[in-house]
Amino acid sequence: MNIPDVRLRDVTLRDGLQLTGGLMPTDEKVRLVRELLALGVTDIEIGSMARPDLVPPLANTLEVVAALTPEELAHCWVWVATPRNVERAVAAGVTRMQYCLSVSDAHNRANIGRSTEDSMAALPLALDIAEAAGAELQLCLATSFTCPFEGPVDPERTLALVRDPRAERCSDTVICDTLGQADPRQVAHLVGEAARARPGHDVVFHGHDTWGMGVANALAAVEAGASVIDGALGGLGGCPFAPGAAGNTSTEDLLFALKPSWLTPDAFGELVRMGDRVTAELGERSTSRAAAGAHSEARAFEWILPR
Repeated sequence: MNIPDVRLRDVTLRDGLQLTGGLMPTDEKVRLVRELLALGVTDIEIGSMARPDLVPPLANTLEVVAALTPEELAHCWVWVATPRNVERAVAAGVTRMQYCLSVSDAHNRANIGRSTEDSMAALPLALDIAEAAGAELQLCLATSFTCPFEGPVDPERTLALVRDPRAERCSDTVICDTLGQADPRQVAHLVGEAARARPGHDVVFHGHDTWGMGVANALAAVEAGASVIDGALGGLGGCPFAPGAAGNTSTEDLLFALKPSWLTPDAFGELVRMGDRVTAELGERSTSRAAAGAHSEARAFEWILPR
């Protein structure tokens, strides 16, 4: 398998926190952003413009934005779902956003409160607002493979949204295995078709590890043309509006599998310690297999944490 040096976007502070009980303090979120950037992670999802009463752990997103420098914000992404979300985000200084909608109507109604078509109809205005502010907007397609309410999603439904003329000005396409139910062959097919549909644009793969296919699916996505993959420290995450969705594929597992040029054993050790700290602070259990391996007793392996 030929694996290029792809980028990883860490989504701990958005998708990773959605199902946690409390609100991580703003200074802790800012600390994590800066640690990840210093380590070599180039893309970080730092929060969401979703209503704080619906997703309380993300209520301080704009406080995080305000605490970061413009240079740091250039590496940061914020989840949006409406033109008003975009307007508020760019007013705060955000320059990179994911405009998220679900391929399946049932999930879009549960998650965003409108039909998929209504979300697409609002996309041109969202793009106008972003472009006027010099910001970029990705098209993020949740439930690209399966829906918790409707079941399997026809790949052509997803690809029709990728090819929709209203999405032409979106910078990239994010293909999401929201429930973690896809397999590598399905991922390779859909990511490959999405890449061919919009040549010259990045495809991002966002996977969950519900059925243990997270890393395998990410590798399949990369080989099929994805240039960015999403992960969360400790495998944190899940969607509050998607019954049955487990955490994201862990950042530690993805980076250990891909080994980008900047990832040394020392850097990996720092990453594992970050994941340990974040999950402990949240009272959550890490599901990262690579982090567990790094804590093992196999002393002859250079990726083991020193004692």
